[in-house]
Amino acid sequence: MSGPALHLAVELDGDGAHPAAWRRAAHSPGQLLTPRRVARVAAVAENAGFTLITLDDGVLPPGSSPDPVGRIGAVERAAFVAASTSTIGIAPVVPVTYAEPFHVSSQLASLDHISAGRAGWVVTEEEQSGAARAWGRPPVDGAEARARESRDGVAVARALWDSWEDDAVVRSVATSRYLDRDRLHYVDFTGETFAVKGPAIVPRPPQGQLVVLGRPERVSADLLDVALVDGRDVAAVAAAAAGAGTPRVFAEVEVALDTPEVTGAERVADLERHAPWTDRGRLRHVGPAGQLVALLADLSRHVDGVRLRPLVLDEDLPVLSRLVLPALSERRLVARPLPGTSLRSTLGLERPANRFAAAAALEEAR
Repeated sequence: MSGPALHLAVELDGDGAHPAAWRRAAHSPGQLLTPRRVARVAAVAENAGFTLITLDDGVLPPGSSPDPVGRIGAVERAAFVAASTSTIGIAPVVPVTYAEPFHVSSQLASLDHISAGRAGWVVTEEEQSGAARAWGRPPVDGAEARARESRDGVAVARALWDSWEDDAVVRSVATSRYLDRDRLHYVDFTGETFAVKGPAIVPRPPQGQLVVLGRPERVSADLLDVALVDGRDVAAVAAAAAGAGTPRVFAEVEVALDTPEVTGAERVADLERHAPWTDRGRLRHVGPAGQLVALLADLSRHVDGVRLRPLVLDEDLPVLSRLVLPALSERRLVARPLPGTSLRSTLGLERPANRFAAAAALEEAR
């Protein structure tokens, strides 16, 4: 555990965790994909004091008829949010089941530069067969094969982030010299299905390595900074956290809070008339804000953070901002990210040494 502070993340994709959340949104469906909408919810989360926002994604549209479907790419949204925020961490969901890891690593490194070191990466998988057709690639069938692609993809991205040493960029106007080529390195990765030589086309990220979040049963724990764990109750979450084997652990929690106008249970029932809220084996809180505060306090004894998945963003975010985070702050259970601080520093993670520079220093010492 990183200390007394519980780090709170919030998923901001779409209108909320429920597939019919748009029916209770405070805007028209046509405004969902506008820059103003993205900036507004990110600003609410940052002003509330959240540590991190995540943005779900996938090559196929979310949801299904009769609900509106569609989203802008998570990396593109994250870059926009990075320019309009100053302290909150930003972690897009980027599956590498079919995407080229070289391109993914470049996009994420660029995001870390744009955000001045506040970027993360949530690693997931493309499970639907339609994703392979959309990419024009053969299907990756089976959980083991998808896990292999995720594992290799993260390994390649991490190697590419190190392929530029920190001082590789010279930027000498007097000598017209931009970089020191001796401080760029081939990664020479060969996996079961692809190979990457490198080096990267983007300088090393400000954090050295972005904060990588994912499920430890899908990506090796040694490749993750933060494990995302499920469990229908606190005991199940605690057991999963104990076996994660990662520097930090975040629990997944779905929330439907009571609002001044209607209870969380009534809101869920209203949306259930249109579509079911799929049970994904996560801890779910439906009820008053005070009970959520107590639940999060209990979880703080077992995990370093929680990723909240609000039922309807326009209804739950205000309650979280007004009642939940202030109450946790009064108990000294959460700490607001500080300006100028990287996401790694906020989470209490050290900035890793460059593997190639460290190897060279070791060789010189011999």
